Amino acid sequence: MTRTTMTYPPVDELKAQARRLRQAMTERGSEITHAAALELVARQHGARDWNTLSALAARPNDKPSSPLFVGAHISGRYLNQPFTGKVLTLSAVAGSEFYRITIHFDEPVDVVTFESFSAFRQRIHAQIDENGVSPRRTSNGLPHLVLDI
Repeated sequence: MTRTTMTYPPVDELKAQARRLRQAMTERGSEITHAAALELVARQHGARDWNTLSALAARPNDKPSSPLFVGAHISGRYLNQPFTGKVLTLSAVAGSEFYRITIHFDEPVDVVTFESFSAFRQRIHAQIDENGVSPRRTSNGLPHLVLDI
C-alpha cells in the first residue's frame, strides 16, 4: 500500500461523502459550502486538497487495489485480539513508508490478558506499513496491529 498503490473510493463516492458532510453540518447549524466540504473530505483521505484527491481517485491503477480507504469495513488482530471495525481516517506519514490509521471497532476489544481485570478499547490510532502491519511490537514480539488485507 505505498503512496503509488493506495486506492481511493470513486470520485462519485467522494462527492457523496462531501454532500453527506455538508448536510450533517447544516443540521448542526454550521453551514459550509460544497467546496469547503470537498476540501474537508480531501483532508480526511490524506490529500492536500480536493483537486489532488480527485486526480488520485480518477487515476487508473494497474496494481492490485488496496481494500483500505476511509469507510472500509476491515478485520484483523489488535494486541493479538481479533476485531472487526471501520476505518475512520487513513493518511500517509510524510517522509516514510507508513500510514496513520484510525479504526473504530464494532465491539470493544479487551487489551489486557489478565483474568483479574479488563481494559476495553473501541477506537485506536496506529501506524501501519503497506501490508497492514504495525511496526510497533508487544513485549513478546507480536505487532500491535495486523490487518487482514
